[in-house]
Amino acid sequence: MDKVSQVEAEPREEFGKNAARRLRRGGRIPGVLYGGGGPAIPVAVDPKTITHVLGSEAGHNALFTLQVRGRAPARVMLRDWLVDPVNGKLLHIDLVRVALDTQLKVKVPIHIVGEPKGVKVQGGILEFVTREVEVECLPEDIPDHVTVDVTELMIGRNLRVSDVPLGDKVKVLTDPTRVVAHVVAPKAEEEKPAEVAEAAPAEPELIRKGKAEEEGGEKEEAGAEKAEKAEKGEKKEGKREPKKESKKES
Repeated sequence: MDKVSQVEAEPREEFGKNAARRLRRGGRIPGVLYGGGGPAIPVAVDPKTITHVLGSEAGHNALFTLQVRGRAPARVMLRDWLVDPVNGKLLHIDLVRVALDTQLKVKVPIHIVGEPKGVKVQGGILEFVTREVEVECLPEDIPDHVTVDVTELMIGRNLRVSDVPLGDKVKVLTDPTRVVAHVVAPKAEEEKPAEVAEAAPAEPELIRKGKAEEEGGEKEEAGAEKAEKAEKGEKKEGKREPKKESKKES
């Protein structure tokens, strides 16, 4: 998106949730301007203009002029903003006055360009570790972003914050040893677990079963023989005649 140089605003005289809802229904959102030694001023702005600012190359680091009706223009930056979590629309913004001769601490996004040789030739994987860097500089020297070329990266090599080109007007506050990007070797595929050994053939089990049946058969035969002998014994006893009682002489 093109850079936004000026934003128009109206002073806000009504406050509270109901007033904010009416303001949003009318196509504007509430905001407040503060800092820079001046008073806090409630304002109402067009959310489309602020969305345009956030979508520009500089993003939330964009420096622009805020013209509040009836007041002198001021150079400002977005300090904070509130977004509806459902529809993504802006609900409220905070604007801070900026003194052009005072250094600011801001975070600048890092952009990477190029295809690493470690990826193209060696089959490695590029990991983008640090995506922004904190710097200190004058408002008009704030870079929109920092570009880092990763073309020469090989597997096992990395680029650190100290390798990021920022120029003499910008002081880096982020740890210079922090890794920005590196190329790593792809993880080896995990070996598949050894297949479970096949179950032993069922034949031995059948043999054991056969033995059990054989033993059971022998026991049954022995039991049958005993029963047969017992039966014969009962028959013999049954054939015996009872003893006749001797008659006593009277």
